[in-house]
Amino acid sequence: MHTTNPPPGLPQLALHDGRATLTLNRPAHHNRLHVEDLLTLQRHFDALAADPGVKLLVLTGAGRSFCSGFHLGDFDAEADPPGAGPQLFEQTVDALEALAVPTICRFNGSVYGGATDLALACDFRVGVRGMALRMPAARLGLHYYPSGLRRYVSRLGLATAKRLFLLAEEVSAEQLLALGYLDRLAAPAQLDAEVQAIADALAAGAPLALRGMKASLNEIARGEFHLSALREREARCAASADLAEGRAAFAEKRAPRFTGR
Repeated sequence: MHTTNPPPGLPQLALHDGRATLTLNRPAHHNRLHVEDLLTLQRHFDALAADPGVKLLVLTGAGRSFCSGFHLGDFDAEADPPGAGPQLFEQTVDALEALAVPTICRFNGSVYGGATDLALACDFRVGVRGMALRMPAARLGLHYYPSGLRRYVSRLGLATAKRLFLLAEEVSAEQLLALGYLDRLAAPAQLDAEVQAIADALAAGAPLALRGMKASLNEIARGEFHLSALREREARCAASADLAEGRAAFAEKRAPRFTGR
């Protein structure tokens, strides 16, 4: 994939050895998301989905905060650019969740508003000590969009979703780990090592099985799965060269060399 990055301020995409890193890039404003940021994220997601060489995506932010959510001033924009609309934020987060490759959110700092759902759309979340989360929709008079509410309930449970949305309280990193919002919590100096540990574990898996099970698990969580689709993915893996390689590697006591076929 050959990606031309947008101007400074917009999300930046880098790719190295199959690992894509997408960085929110407005550190002076806590990486708040404008309409043009969301459109740029969608273009990056499209490019990643079309590139068979991409094995993993890490989403992170520049500066001290991960993201402060959608820029409220953009609610009053006089005219939306092409591709934008009232469901733009929801569509962007759903596009992240729909990526076939595994995704990791690397929290470099605190997260607020809609960005809490952007992170939740990733498969794994690694927090940094000292971060906090707050979802202030109720204090702003906003009814959150449907797919975000469903993501919260399916991943964290109804009681936690109600706590975060209805109380709008700030939640510490340690509490987020206990609630299951974070998969791991690291000191700042250990953050990249924790992200790398998850990336290494994912790299050890067979791509066909990883992508298939990610899709199936997300569909089951949403209550939208079709048994025939799950059986088809199961059959593809059963007939794959990866399974043959995995069995041979196990028998020979060596690391498998998967090809994704």
